[in-house]
Amino acid sequence: MVNVFLKVQEFFHHQYLYSSNLTIDLANNQIDYIQNQVEPWKVHLIDTGLKTMTGGRIKRLKKYLAGESFMLTYGDGVGDINIPGLIKYHQTQKKIVTLTSVQPLGRYGAILFGKDTNRVLKFQEKPKGDNSWINGGFYVFEPEIFNYIASDKTHLELEPLERLAQKNQISAYRHTGFWKSMDTLRDKIELENLWEKKKALWKIWKN
Repeated sequence: MVNVFLKVQEFFHHQYLYSSNLTIDLANNQIDYIQNQVEPWKVHLIDTGLKTMTGGRIKRLKKYLAGESFMLTYGDGVGDINIPGLIKYHQTQKKIVTLTSVQPLGRYGAILFGKDTNRVLKFQEKPKGDNSWINGGFYVFEPEIFNYIASDKTHLELEPLERLAQKNQISAYRHTGFWKSMDTLRDKIELENLWEKKKALWKIWKN
């Protein structure tokens, strides 16, 4: 199995090289970096352990976050989320947690029947999920979230978020644009096809 964490490490480790123009003196094995377009970021890559649950992973990052508001995503979903809009909304709500709520497309077509009959009144191909909203996995947190995470065994989506909801400390930022998770091979193929056809609606950054 490919170690995804190592692949991410390698990507950032070599990012300066990938983003630079070079002059290479092969005789002396010398490299001169002429120009680079590296972002002025400081990136922490932390291995939180294979058996650590979602809440526990956040707990292990506490010392790197310096008591500030921070964002989080699971990494298995993509969307054209308005990140500045999400942050601004979070700041207005004054809650410990803001999550992005989305309506995923249904996997099957929906049928509306007539009353007490099998006559089809309406057919809609893959409608958005029965007007239900789900957690899209893009969060903004306040440092107080750490008070609700007990250990490595804590699932973020269970006790921490359930307790915070009971205390009216979660707000939802409703995203009506593109969003899709990659949970299955079918999802992976579909997203890769969209990328290859330059129809990746989640690509809202500039090269």
